[in-house]
Amino acid sequence: MNDFSGRTAVITGGGTGMGRALAVALVKEHCHVAICDVSEDAMAETQALCQAVSDVRVTTHLCDVSSEEDINRFQQEVEAAHGEAIHLLFNNAGIGGGGGFVAGDRGEWEKTFAVCWYGVYYGCRVFLPMLMKSDSGHIINTSSVNGFWASLGPNVPHTAYAAAKFAVKGFSEALINDLRLNAPHINVSVVMPGHIGTSIAINSGKILGHTAPLEMSETEVREIRERLMSQAGEMTEVLMNLSDDQLREFMHNRGIEFRDNAPTTADEAVDIILTGVKTNQWRILVGEDAVRLEARVRANPFDVYDLDFTALTTIAAS
Repeated sequence: MNDFSGRTAVITGGGTGMGRALAVALVKEHCHVAICDVSEDAMAETQALCQAVSDVRVTTHLCDVSSEEDINRFQQEVEAAHGEAIHLLFNNAGIGGGGGFVAGDRGEWEKTFAVCWYGVYYGCRVFLPMLMKSDSGHIINTSSVNGFWASLGPNVPHTAYAAAKFAVKGFSEALINDLRLNAPHINVSVVMPGHIGTSIAINSGKILGHTAPLEMSETEVREIRERLMSQAGEMTEVLMNLSDDQLREFMHNRGIEFRDNAPTTADEAVDIILTGVKTNQWRILVGEDAVRLEARVRANPFDVYDLDFTALTTIAAS
């Protein structure tokens, strides 16, 4: 599918980040778009950006992708607004959290896993019949570099997100042959971004019910300080000497810096993704950090979880 004009795309997590950038890029190519998100305000901003560059149909739909009921309603709304067939399905929604399986919060773990894995699974389930009715279709599932390296480094537990992203990668690869045999007009790609400049670090906390960093109570600050110090290594003394307000500011700035100081912007990531779709790449690495890390993991897979294995760049949920 090297031409998106006149096609219809469904994008989960279209309110911000890569989802928003995908929507804007696609409407510039005269592709109709249906986006879902948990934030109506964010979707309204995306819709306005899209309508500023094209008059194609852009619809917004409130949906929590971890809920099968929500996904089913989303599909029904898309069919009512766009017709029986779609051509592109971007299972893009994701959050970070639930790092600790041994000592972490079970609810946070399962919510993170549900958004990042079941959001993809449910999306494929409900929209496959609409893809089947198209003349040509493509499923694009967002995994991560944490789908082939289940770590953020030796001092940070990272189980829920990594487990989900491994599942997305394996599922997508398995779909290649399944679709070839049973729906040969539909292709599939798995996207594996490195550090992309998005608001995922900020948005994840909101979705998981965390207090905004600048509004944390003394108890929450103490818990954050203890968690960070257990992971900090040489930074332990610095964190210990920060005042509560300084620690609140540190946590606030961390999310902003993740968004604003990434090696790859959301727009750059989308350019790579859409080029990969047009050239029918089943595996799309996004960012030079992702390319370098993947090469290191492939070169010596037995040592990637050793304490002295260090990624060449900051790797985090995209």
